Amino acid sequence: MPVIVALSVGVSAYAAFQVPVWCGAVNRDGRTYCRNNAYGGLMGCSKRQHRWQKIKMIVLRSKVGNVSRSVFPTAKEKFNGALAVGGLLSAVAAVIVPVVTGG
Repeated sequence: MPVIVALSVGVSAYAAFQVPVWCGAVNRDGRTYCRNNAYGGLMGCSKRQHRWQKIKMIVLRSKVGNVSRSVFPTAKEKFNGALAVGGLLSAVAAVIVPVVTGG
């Protein structure tokens, strides 16, 4: 069980912070999204403003559509997001199932 939890958390952390993706932060024109390289679905590119913008969009959630387009601009980022969520669900299941079943 500890191995499953560790691996699940590792997959989630890798998908959230290390997978190479596009930045996806909103550009100054307000209509297009940054296509610079970034690492992880939650991180922005090398521009400091883009990193803060993505964190603010996730925390404040002003508009759900803008958050999803910013964090997951392409199918690759959507897959990485699903991978991160799946890893977290796997870690939670690895902890909760033995507690509930008593084993």
